Amino acid sequence: MSEQTADHAHGEGRGRPKTRIGIVTSNKMQKTVVVTVRRRAAHGQYGKIQTLRVKYKAHAEDHDYPKKISINEGDKVLIAETRPMSKDKRWRVAKVLEKAAKA
Repeated sequence: MSEQTADHAHGEGRGRPKTRIGIVTSNKMQKTVVVTVRRRAAHGQYGKIQTLRVKYKAHAEDHDYPKKISINEGDKVLIAETRPMSKDKRWRVAKVLEKAAKA
């Protein structure tokens, strides 16, 4: 019986981190990109479908803005929830899904 209570006290697992798919809107910081995630949802009272937008700052380890740009604006990326990296950064870039079309 003590084994069961000990397992629950430590927390058997943290579960899966939340993930979002969005477009990079800014890459002008070192190791950080701003990702805009859009979703469609019905208004709570009126039911009208609306497009909601949220901006997340995400950590990109291999992105160093002036020297080595690995993620460009317009890229489609998958971001995953992570521990707080700074005041605003709670997400990290898990992978780049599509590169932006170069003009």
